[in-house]
Amino acid sequence: MNRTVSRAVYCAAMICTFLCITSFSPGEGKRYVPNESFGFGERLEFRVGYKFITAGTAYFHVLPEPIIRNGQQCYDVRFQVRSLQSLEWLYRVKDDYRTVLDVDGIFPYEFEQHIREGGYKRDFKATFDQVQNVARTTEGEFSVTPFIHDVVSAFYYVRTLDLQNKKKGEIIPLKNFFDKKTHDLGVKILGKQTIEVEAGTFRCIVIEPLVVEGGLFKADGKILIWVSDDERKIPVKVATKIPIGSIDTELTSYKGLRGPLQSLVQ
Repeated sequence: MNRTVSRAVYCAAMICTFLCITSFSPGEGKRYVPNESFGFGERLEFRVGYKFITAGTAYFHVLPEPIIRNGQQCYDVRFQVRSLQSLEWLYRVKDDYRTVLDVDGIFPYEFEQHIREGGYKRDFKATFDQVQNVARTTEGEFSVTPFIHDVVSAFYYVRTLDLQNKKKGEIIPLKNFFDKKTHDLGVKILGKQTIEVEAGTFRCIVIEPLVVEGGLFKADGKILIWVSDDERKIPVKVATKIPIGSIDTELTSYKGLRGPLQSLVQ
């Protein structure tokens, strides 16, 4: 397992920053985004593998209890990727992410990233001033766009949006802040497909991140993401195309959902 494995899961969070416009007043540091997609206590678990070989596991978890930041109630969201212990002699992956997400506005106040992949190590922290539009990080202070997202908060923000009514072939422009810069990115709607994973059979919307020069995943090959075609919009599968095949991240279990999965085929 190499760094592409963990990035395949990482991409599930990266897929959609700012997929549509919501009403807000730039500079005021506050907005309201309707959310019926997720809530406290939700946990999504995944298998990461190559062909028939399981190489690792991953999960997204919204902790059950709210925390307070800037006087606002927030979600405490965790994202973790682990290689199997039996394969750590070959390549060890231990990645942890955390975002503190405003419940009303679905934007972050804090972000942490702790990466251990083979011999590579990175520890990164950021606090987001959503009034002054500044990201204060362990790598410096940077101007950002209003309601900027980190990679994990972007994933949860996108789940609040109406993806079901996007047209096939439609490309949605977006931006992502990474490595001291704000990068252009886009997401293309490829259509709908029913797929089977360990967690069940789901009707899904298939999307593809389009990476331009300077983007995070430029060298990682084509990436496809299947999200459930319902109000929950949970990631069901992520496929990262590489020269020797595909690394797949597939949903194995879920609990604590805000409502039923109408995309689940009975």
